[in-house]
Amino acid sequence: MSQPLRILFIGECGVDSVAAELRRGGYDPAFERAASREELIAALGTGCDIAIGDFAAGDLGALEALKIVREKGIDLPLIVVSGEIAEVDILAALKAGAADHLGRGNLMRLNAAVEREIGAASMRRDRARLEEQFQQAQKMEAVGRLAGGVAHDFNNLLTVITGYSDLLLASPDLKDSQRAALEEIRRSAERGGQLTQQLLAFSRRQPLEPRVVRVNELIIRMEQMLRRLIGEDIELVAIPAASQDAVEVDAGRLEQVIMNLVVNARDAMPGGGKLTIETATFHLGESFSARQLGVQPGVHVAVSITDTGAGMDDETLSHAFEPFFTTKAPGRGTGLGLATAYGIVRQSGGAIAIISEPGKGTTARIYLPVKEASPGTGAERTAESASPTGDETILLVEDDARVRTLIADLLRTRGYHVIEATRGEEALRLASDHSAPLHLALVDVVMPEMSGPDLIRRIAPLRPGMRVLYISGYTEEAVLQHGIPESSASFLRKPFLPDALARKVREVLDAPGEPPTG
Repeated sequence: MSQPLRILFIGECGVDSVAAELRRGGYDPAFERAASREELIAALGTGCDIAIGDFAAGDLGALEALKIVREKGIDLPLIVVSGEIAEVDILAALKAGAADHLGRGNLMRLNAAVEREIGAASMRRDRARLEEQFQQAQKMEAVGRLAGGVAHDFNNLLTVITGYSDLLLASPDLKDSQRAALEEIRRSAERGGQLTQQLLAFSRRQPLEPRVVRVNELIIRMEQMLRRLIGEDIELVAIPAASQDAVEVDAGRLEQVIMNLVVNARDAMPGGGKLTIETATFHLGESFSARQLGVQPGVHVAVSITDTGAGMDDETLSHAFEPFFTTKAPGRGTGLGLATAYGIVRQSGGAIAIISEPGKGTTARIYLPVKEASPGTGAERTAESASPTGDETILLVEDDARVRTLIADLLRTRGYHVIEATRGEEALRLASDHSAPLHLALVDVVMPEMSGPDLIRRIAPLRPGMRVLYISGYTEEAVLQHGIPESSASFLRKPFLPDALARKVREVLDAPGEPPTG
């Protein structure tokens, strides 16, 4: 079967012999003709595979054509075909960027030259695409590191705000106006915490809780909620048709991704339309993986969300996943929806793509690797303690004075005896000098002079039975560098609510094993 080949032919004669030679080489050539500068510029946008032109063809010879192609920044190989010309002219054409030169009376090398140049152009395009993806990944990584860097201080501030708000709200003497103001402060702090989590999700530093999820079942479960979300003027069609639909993801985060994409689709159809959510099973090959850094080839579940809205142009698409980029009116969105979706999907080992054209709607497609479900997948959550109080002695080590004071106040109001330390050396001295048992060390992971894990390693010989609870406002990456997985039962991430702290302290103290004697 002949291979289709689109050729931009520059000049007015010689096309028949070129076509005949290409057919002998197994090609099925189709020609776009250009005999003037204006015709060449118009033809450059038609998607031709290769250009063939005469060295001297009126006002549009090979040198002028090469100059125009170069000015337009288009990667289109041009093979010069001519009659007898001087060697200096051949060198001039090659120096100007011609891919090859052939005599009109000897076209035997034409097919080999065409195959070589089309292959080389394809490799250049693939390389340019990979370089663009790498630069985009670097840009997103830089923003992600910035987000992770501010998370620690921001989470400390939110911990203080929410903690003291809860302490004041527990007072029975508050006036209604004071209570309303405090509740608004607390709600605002919680929204700030959600914003931090969105930024961390974008930067792929947000801890996930993966388990095996059936994507078809998840879509069916979400369908009714999504219908209420998009309104009655938009038709929702759900097609959960993936033959293999088990993936290992954080179900809540996947729902968040789908919700973000559905909201974007709804906003793109202010006058109503049709929204289709479809699942399918695909085998992604090496070529797809090469275009998506970090995605392994194999069987994937694809979730496609397609709308009939206005669509997007190429310029908008190039910025779609950037944080805080939005096409919505001021006050209508933060610009974090797609950025968050990007981070969650990539952190889950998948890929996300947006396909769109102005006036033709948009399709957002998520690819997630298939995983076979196995019995007992997913960790059981520890039951909450019925009584988050106690009378044990706790060594609290926290370098931020505001957070330390808050935690000490929260624990003392629940009956605990608290010994405070600001640094590792001070904590070591207190652990050595304190004559009574120390039941729990509540320690910040990242501190000046000595990290939390280093401190515990030095205290352990002094207090062999002491339980340990780590806290941190840093990102998962920074915490993991200190050897503390965020999924650990003895870790609590800031910002946390007072009740969450009390439950976690009680959980660690009541964990199975020998009671502390330290």
